[in-house]
Amino acid sequence: MKPLEPPDSHYLSAAVGWLELGNIVEAGAELEKIAPQFQSHPQVLDIRFEICAKAGHWNAAAEIAGRRTQLEPNQPGGWVSLAYAVRRKTGGGIPQAREILVQARQAFPREPTIAYNLACYECQLGDLNAARSWLETACVLGDAKKVRLMALEDPDLKPLWPDLREARA
Repeated sequence: MKPLEPPDSHYLSAAVGWLELGNIVEAGAELEKIAPQFQSHPQVLDIRFEICAKAGHWNAAAEIAGRRTQLEPNQPGGWVSLAYAVRRKTGGGIPQAREILVQARQAFPREPTIAYNLACYECQLGDLNAARSWLETACVLGDAKKVRLMALEDPDLKPLWPDLREARA
């Protein structure tokens, strides 16, 4: 999709700046200045998703991520965001989020973030063998050192921490 042009690109940049400063109210106000025909632009939706996520508005975040996947179904980030929000939204949960990523994995078999998040979901669902397998896949597809360091700080993967620490030693 074509990048936003001024002044809308400036409003988007300002929203990103406010978001980086932790001010979701001002970030949202900047997005509202963007012309109506660009409110569904993927970059705008990405920032709107971040605002909703930081505010804990998971139902709205899931809706936004769903629109994002419809606009650009070939972008894995939208599917990861959708799973993340569905896990937390009313009536959602880890099994539903897992199913979204199992399907996305078919379209994006080389995406380490999908494998990593599947490791998190399997771990939380109690299938530690599947979690280990997905985490290893994420390491193969991505930067193994970074993946393992991230995993050692991720509370979703806490049951695997002893194994990960042992592997580091």
